[in-house]
Amino acid sequence: MRHALGLAARGLGRVWPNPAVGCVIVNQGRVVGRGTTADGGRPHAETQALAQAGTAANGATAYVTLEPCAHQGETPPCAKSLIKSGISRVVTAIEDPDPRVSGAGISMLRAAGIQVDTGCCEAEARQMQRGFLTRVTQGRPMLTLKLAMTLDGRIATASGESKWITGPDARRAVHALRASYDAILVGAGTARADDPELTVRDVGISRQPVRIVISRHLRLDRESRLFKTANVSAVWIICDETSATSPEAHAWEAAGARLCPVPSNGSDLSPAAALCALGDAGLTRVFCEGGGMLASSLLGADLVDELIVFTAGKLIGAEGQPGVGPLGISQLSQAPAFQLAGVSAVGPDIMQTWRRLGS
Repeated sequence: MRHALGLAARGLGRVWPNPAVGCVIVNQGRVVGRGTTADGGRPHAETQALAQAGTAANGATAYVTLEPCAHQGETPPCAKSLIKSGISRVVTAIEDPDPRVSGAGISMLRAAGIQVDTGCCEAEARQMQRGFLTRVTQGRPMLTLKLAMTLDGRIATASGESKWITGPDARRAVHALRASYDAILVGAGTARADDPELTVRDVGISRQPVRIVISRHLRLDRESRLFKTANVSAVWIICDETSATSPEAHAWEAAGARLCPVPSNGSDLSPAAALCALGDAGLTRVFCEGGGMLASSLLGADLVDELIVFTAGKLIGAEGQPGVGPLGISQLSQAPAFQLAGVSAVGPDIMQTWRRLGS
């Protein structure tokens, strides 16, 4: 199953809106087939593993990281394909909460006389699949907030200078992280100040994540890198419903961008509505890279599932720009809380991973 989980991880950021699944088929102690969900979500992992195994699948055991699907989509149900192949046993890590499956795949296999064992490496599978699971159960993608800060929690000097707080090793690690997400998200202020490309570079991948900017009034530069490359690599802009019909909106759409209008929440956009719109569009994993006001908005709305913090051995002082904007917290009991999941040195910097309590 851990082999299958390793195969599944290869699909993260590449297979949305489908889950990244891995499948390993074993017959008499020998691996005879293995597969992972293909780019774009099809073919499914079981289909590819069965094709590789051929007749050796007869009487074999299939280890699958997610319950095989039981519904007819663009391809036949994977549960039916496993039955047809002559597989005698299926081991799954977790049940698929999608209402179209949700136990139906397991029931179909058992009705055909196939032994089914569930819960193998369940915790590891849930952690890897948390993007897909969050979208199915909460209607939004999993959100990871990345911060690159000094020791005193600053992301820029008072003048706005932020390149580069962390070193080249940390920046390369960020590109590797981007590659495992469906989309990269920034706020309008970061887009205007940094003119970022928001692409994955120098890690050897060809499929780029969706680049998303939250800009209520579409106050974005038409000379920016995002505008000039929107017809090359996907750019989505979350704006309010009024701005979505403006001349500025038409200009961005003509350049190749996709607009995602959402209701405003008083003086700003509703962060929950924004993420639900991304979930409706099929995204399962979103990597947010700031800035401070967007970070505080997402944290304040309890939408951050994971924090990845890169800390550099530098100090800027109180006049520097904080990594997180105001949260309006007067008591410690109100503070968003996370549990430490990992710490590692990345060149001269430190990378910490924090996960939502209980996840």
